Amino acid sequence: MTALATPFGTNGELDLNAWRTLLDRQLDGGIEAVIVAGSTGEAASLFDQEFDAILRLAVERIAGRVPVVAGTGMSNTQKTIEMTRRARALGADAALVVTPPYVRPTTEGLIAHYEAIAADNSLPIIMYNVPGRTGVDMDIAVVEAMYKNPNIIGIKEARSDAARMTALLKYKTPDFAVLSGDDATACRAMLAGADGLISVGSNVAPATFRVLCDQARAEHAAEARSIDQAMSPLYDFLSIEPNPIPVKALLGLQGVGYGVRLPLQPLKQQYASELRAMADLVGELESTSLKALAA
Repeated sequence: MTALATPFGTNGELDLNAWRTLLDRQLDGGIEAVIVAGSTGEAASLFDQEFDAILRLAVERIAGRVPVVAGTGMSNTQKTIEMTRRARALGADAALVVTPPYVRPTTEGLIAHYEAIAADNSLPIIMYNVPGRTGVDMDIAVVEAMYKNPNIIGIKEARSDAARMTALLKYKTPDFAVLSGDDATACRAMLAGADGLISVGSNVAPATFRVLCDQARAEHAAEARSIDQAMSPLYDFLSIEPNPIPVKALLGLQGVGYGVRLPLQPLKQQYASELRAMADLVGELESTSLKALAA
């Protein structure tokens, strides 16, 4: 699953033609679901009409071929419910709901938050833990309280430590998916039993991430680790500046959009050589992976 970047034009406005191109490339690369307006999509910088425009267009363009998941998490529970209702009206299949940013709720507050959103029954909910961005780390007790709720269908875990993933996998069921949200450790997580990956890097290398996930989920450990190792320089590059700055620089070289919105800044010029090298690497990986998918 790809956490899609939101393409902008040189004037900083939405570039809907680039958005169409990005969606098409995801489908061509074998991605099995897309996330619209998550943190990689600079959701915090989008106006309501822009959220509506990109989600509506994604639903229309994808036309049911893969699920479209909308990022609807806000710092307030009722606002999250309203945003989730909005996503449902626009045709989303599910919602990705991050722990409320900035407000730092207690464990009891998080449980009440997710219970209220689930009770509204607007969309199936994937919980999302990314403490480095939100300032709150979801306690395992929240997962234990919510994983049997029929409207909570999974968790995206962006912490990279293996112990956290091991703890989460105890709650994995056919109705509750455990998903990695960290490209660099996703192979390890899937080989341990995680159901899949919500990826940043698959914006630029969808076929390669699809092959990685296929191999890891099939427990083909040697093949998965080989692909993972080949992508290691890409993982490093994507973290040299805050996400989505590096991935959007790569997308720019692929002809998809231009830049980020303030307060984010474009990739520093000092990384120009690394950017070109990563573009070459991605091109090589994608060529190989597309052939593998077509075989």
